[in-house]
Amino acid sequence: MNDKGLPLHGSHGSTHPSSVANPEVGQMASGLDALVGNLERVVVGKRAALDLAVTVLLAGGHLLLQDVPGVGKTILARALARSIGGTFKRIQATPDLLPSDITGGMVYDAGRGTLRFVPGPLFANVVLADELNRATPRTQAAFLEAMDEGQVSMEGTSHALPQPFLLMATLNPLEHHGTFPLPEGQLDRFLVSASLGYPQPNDEVEIIARQQLTHPLDALQAVVAPSDVLRWQRQVRAVRVDRSLMEYAVAVVTATRTHQEVALGASPRASVGLVRLAQAWALRDGREFVLPDDMKRLAAGVLAHRLVVRSRTVSAATVIDDILASVAVPVLAG
Repeated sequence: MNDKGLPLHGSHGSTHPSSVANPEVGQMASGLDALVGNLERVVVGKRAALDLAVTVLLAGGHLLLQDVPGVGKTILARALARSIGGTFKRIQATPDLLPSDITGGMVYDAGRGTLRFVPGPLFANVVLADELNRATPRTQAAFLEAMDEGQVSMEGTSHALPQPFLLMATLNPLEHHGTFPLPEGQLDRFLVSASLGYPQPNDEVEIIARQQLTHPLDALQAVVAPSDVLRWQRQVRAVRVDRSLMEYAVAVVTATRTHQEVALGASPRASVGLVRLAQAWALRDGREFVLPDDMKRLAAGVLAHRLVVRSRTVSAATVIDDILASVAVPVLAG
């Protein structure tokens, strides 16, 4: 991991006795390289974060970014939507935001004399919920069905969201006045929590240089289509996961529930998410099988935001490092 706790891409060249060369997987890896490379045109010096965001998209999950303002969270969301040829909507969370401002609602159609559903900003491929903790708990809850089921229900009718669907939510960890902390149940719906962090000085100079005349986002073009992403998401589910690795994922998650420093451990949703993200990471790396290192690399991003730690002097990341050091790693058969 780098100094921001993000997994570093790169187990290229990994071999496994049971691996079988698959041209389709190699082609997909090339497409994903092109996608990440396209994102790097506007998000400078954050390769690890870009790899992680793309992997979350492949896994069909949602991403929580806990960061200071101005480090590129909105640009990342916009660039990802544009790079996959998808639609983008931004929701600025405020205390007066209503659930219907997010999901949409029923309006009277005078011409037909009936009510009809008008979709809200949730109906996009990539949705940025900016400063989600500024919304009231009732409004925060309006995101849950969309995150879980990819749909919005209104007046007994379900309305499917565009696919693929990725919710990126941001939290400003430094401001607490007028905020409503996300409940554990909502945090559990985010597959990964991460931080972009400040750029390195050289990267910050490059950001300035690239924006002298126009913003590079203005010229960004799609390099893949939403249909490509949906096909890749189906391939993720076919990535081989040895049963011993499933047991390892469960052992790591179970250890969060019994650790002395943890008041509330991770749920079974975390176990499923860790395995699915590892499958997506393997495909991102051009493999059709998951390695133990995949799960170790991704565990902190999947688990840290789901834990309630007893003491302010111990971080969730420290707890996870302790658990990973204590849980035996399976040895895959040749």
